[in-house]
Amino acid sequence: MQSVAREMNLSETAFIVREKDGFNLRWFTPRTEIDLCGHATLAAAHILWEEGYLMEDEPARFFTKSGTLSAARAGHFIELDFPAVPEEPVPAPAGLYSALGIQPCYTGKNRFDYLIEVASEREVRNIVPDISGLSQIPMRGVIVTSRASTPGFDFVSRFFAPSVGINEDPVTGSAHCCLAPYWQKKIKKNMLTAYQASERVGILHLRLESLGRVTIGGAAVTVWKGLLQS
Repeated sequence: MQSVAREMNLSETAFIVREKDGFNLRWFTPRTEIDLCGHATLAAAHILWEEGYLMEDEPARFFTKSGTLSAARAGHFIELDFPAVPEEPVPAPAGLYSALGIQPCYTGKNRFDYLIEVASEREVRNIVPDISGLSQIPMRGVIVTSRASTPGFDFVSRFFAPSVGINEDPVTGSAHCCLAPYWQKKIKKNMLTAYQASERVGILHLRLESLGRVTIGGAAVTVWKGLLQS
């Protein structure tokens, strides 16, 4: 699986295997296996419905390193049921701010990533990170976020994870398992619309649920198919 992911050279490649009551799901970057990934889960669920492995009204159930996850159709969107992974305030490690070229308002960390808030959406969009410097930070990745100034969105973010082979991820569902509870506490909303300001751009619809869960809504489309031969 790692060799295939390296060959695919995408942020993450998902692998699914049918089991009795659902599907085993694993995610690999070009460099390593990771514990939680949103958009590859969205894609996996989309393919299961599109290719007829599941009925259109049948939810997808996945067994993963982060527990049991599920996906269900909701109109034109797919909604993922993911665990919330909130951060706690911490001092920044040496070199983090200089690698990003920013002055933060807040720095926190959860079990996956650092979370850094800056003062404006413009600062988030204008970051030109030192990828070599960021790759030395001893965590999966770094989330940079701010309150949105673009109408229609609650907050914006970008996500950098060169230590696992992803210089910048286009859309990061797992990062929003941290961002959703963070911004819910700050702006007192349980339903949030997020904008990930990567070159490709990602829009996520988030809902904070009870018992520490986050519903992440997004769309998926099949862009190509291939046959893997050994």
